[in-house]
Amino acid sequence: VQLVESGGGLVQSGGSLRLSCAASGRTFSTYIMGWFRQAPGKEREFVAAISWSGGSTYYAEAVKGRFSISRDNAKNTVYLQMNSLKPEDTAVYYCAVNSRGTWTTRDGEYRNWGQGTLVTVSS
Repeated sequence: VQLVESGGGLVQSGGSLRLSCAASGRTFSTYIMGWFRQAPGKEREFVAAISWSGGSTYYAEAVKGRFSISRDNAKNTVYLQMNSLKPEDTAVYYCAVNSRGTWTTRDGEYRNWGQGTLVTVSS
């Protein structure tokens, strides 16, 4: 599975963006998918994950209630809707495939990382 993120950009604090992660490969719909982010000078951190069916989701505390992860298996795409953005959300956002098949927030247990898309939130 190859992943390509898009949708990043510059937005003012309080604004919204929707990120997309387009996947190649016929097995996309069988995987848990995750979004991570890496801010300048910081380690990569978990943001959200979604089950293969889209029926279950999991969020980091920092984004709960503001971000929403979803997927369209017919389009091989995972989305991250980001609302009420804050300057501290500024980061490069990555999507990845969960290689364990179980819920995990550890980035070492994800693979097939995309190139990332930059989100910048101005105050």
